[in-house]
Amino acid sequence: MAVESGHPLNSLRAYRPLLIILLLMLFVLLLVETAVLSRQQAIEELQQSAESHLDRYLQSLQQRLDRYKDLPHLLATHSELMSALDAGHGEQAIQRANLYLEQVNTVMGTTDAYLMNAKGVTVAASNWRSEATFIGRDFSFRPYFQDALKGEEGRYFALGTTSKRRGYYFSYPLSDAGEVVGVVVVKVDLHDVEQHWSNSQIELLVTDPDGIIFISTRPQWKFRALQPLSTEDMQRIVDSLRYGDVRLTSLDIIKREQLERDGELITLLDSRQIENEALDGLKPRQFLHQRKAVPGFGLSVSVLASLEPVEAAMVENLLLVGFSTAAIALLVLFLLARRRIIKERASFQQREMLALEENEARVRAIIDNTHAGLVMLDESGCIESINPTTEHLFGYSLAQLRGHYFSQLLAQEDRAACWRHILSDEPDQPDLLAVEATGLRHDSSEVPLEVYINRMRLASARHYIVTLHDLTERKAQERALKAAHEELESRVQERTADLSHANAKLLEEMEQHGQTQNELIQTAKLAVIGQMSAGINHELNQPLTAIRNYSDNARAFLKRGKLETVDANLVEISGLTERMSRIIHPLKEFARKSSGSTDLVCLQTVRDGAMSLMYGHFEKEQVKVNWPPRLSDYYVLGDILRLEQVLVNLLSNAVHAMEQVQTRRIDIGVEVEGKWLRLSIRDQGPGIAEADLERIFEPFFTTKKSGQGLGLGLSISHRIIETLGGRLSAANHPQGGAIFTIELPRGVRPEMTTHPSERSDEQD
Repeated sequence: MAVESGHPLNSLRAYRPLLIILLLMLFVLLLVETAVLSRQQAIEELQQSAESHLDRYLQSLQQRLDRYKDLPHLLATHSELMSALDAGHGEQAIQRANLYLEQVNTVMGTTDAYLMNAKGVTVAASNWRSEATFIGRDFSFRPYFQDALKGEEGRYFALGTTSKRRGYYFSYPLSDAGEVVGVVVVKVDLHDVEQHWSNSQIELLVTDPDGIIFISTRPQWKFRALQPLSTEDMQRIVDSLRYGDVRLTSLDIIKREQLERDGELITLLDSRQIENEALDGLKPRQFLHQRKAVPGFGLSVSVLASLEPVEAAMVENLLLVGFSTAAIALLVLFLLARRRIIKERASFQQREMLALEENEARVRAIIDNTHAGLVMLDESGCIESINPTTEHLFGYSLAQLRGHYFSQLLAQEDRAACWRHILSDEPDQPDLLAVEATGLRHDSSEVPLEVYINRMRLASARHYIVTLHDLTERKAQERALKAAHEELESRVQERTADLSHANAKLLEEMEQHGQTQNELIQTAKLAVIGQMSAGINHELNQPLTAIRNYSDNARAFLKRGKLETVDANLVEISGLTERMSRIIHPLKEFARKSSGSTDLVCLQTVRDGAMSLMYGHFEKEQVKVNWPPRLSDYYVLGDILRLEQVLVNLLSNAVHAMEQVQTRRIDIGVEVEGKWLRLSIRDQGPGIAEADLERIFEPFFTTKKSGQGLGLGLSISHRIIETLGGRLSAANHPQGGAIFTIELPRGVRPEMTTHPSERSDEQD
């Protein structure tokens, strides 16, 4: 049903793309806002957690240091240590001081305790039994000694120059009459402080006043600075030997972002990644950095909390919001779709009802207007209904046939087959029966029928539908077809006889055509010989002149009685006649007809035969021919006389093509590819017109002047090469001139009977 253009539904559909884009923009905005708020809230929670860990660790570290901060002051009041500084008390006083310091070190759990004189040289130490004892070592360069020497308490963190272990040093001066005479030092190992930390998401750092990390839960970060150190600060730290020979570098912090509350967000390259991965494949990590100073000790405690939980919480909230929004959208879409489906279902039912009625009317119309007769039978074979075609076919109305057996419409001899199909209950009986039968009309006339009885079930009862086709027209066509077939067979026999006679005549004409073709080839050869007559005349003219001179001289010498001179002249005349015979012999061979057989042919032989025929013509026209070397190594399968004829024809055409050219040169090329050999003849002429390339091998087609040829040479050459199993083609060379290519099957070279050094290559 058509909907008016002003309908609200149409207006909504027109703005649907814009509405979808607006909803997507709102959805993206919601996700962005959710991400920002989630990240801000997660960072605040992470700050609270990090601050809690920082306070706890700071309190633990301060308690540990407070435990030992007054110990040097207490030791400085002991008389044994004062006695050890007095040289008058001797070695026994120093030994008592060693034992006392060793006992204090064991009871208090310190790392080392030692006594230095006013020059910074260690006099007594708790490790006096160790090979690496401090006794006798000078620590005057240490800041804690320098502070104590000024009468102040000394506090300092450094690596031990002897033990190479980290420790925090407490020092206190020993005074006598207001003058500092020594310094007592206690070293505390803070190594176990970082060993008891187990939170993988939070890293703890303890830094000195220069920002250098000396305690860290991440071993790779030890002795690295949180801020880049200046050159002066670096030199000062190195001179104090605070960290020995350890190389000090700063952390790879690539970005800092200050927060509104205490702390900052830093992005750094993890040193663990630098060790195990290529630098260009690193993924920077983000941390929350919070820092607090340890009062009274010059130290600072920092925590680096990984932002991975923040990112995880942000992703979790994004997924939650996304899924929730998607679920709400799907629910709305579902409700809208359900409402639309209900409306469409009602509309569909209405359309289905109309379509069903239309379909029933259409089926009824098809049944009533089909050219086949349709009869519906019940399970006993009685007629229930018929269509108008059946009424017209038999001359009965439905009222006359209803309730009667269908068999009364068939001839007596055809009824048995129909009844067997209708009454059969065998499971393997086919549902469809197709037979040809004779129908009986109301007026007792007969009509040939094609009968199809199909078994079917309607309302749990067996019924039959019978389809009837009138075969009257088909039978008439079959009779006409049979008569036409018989007539066709008669005409075929007559035509076969005519074709046999025509075939015999065609064979006779083909034989005559072959003879004509051979005569044309021979004629073309004679035409070439005619063209070469001038050169041959030139070749024969010289020996004839010489013979005439020698014979005249011989007669003169004979009269004088000089018989030896006469004999020499006769020998020269004999040689000249042999030369004339050699000149004429190739001409005779070229003129005779070929045997037509295929033999192994050497290209050198073909070249010699062609050159002997064309030499005079080349000399007269001043044409230079460049032959490839070692032609005696190339063999083809063919007929030497016919190959010579083709080569002479192509060379002659090349000479004609260069009549208007000053540089007259013919280049011959040989190329072997697999089982084929290519022989190319290229001239320096103007080439062949593109329009003539397709017709160049047609009989009687020529581009020469009138009287220079009939246009049969290339056509005959093309046919000769094809009969030898090869191909002849023509093209224009890219650098100018025409190039003709002969492709022939390669021949197997016979075994050499002479050494290769005995063979020589000729080139004209």
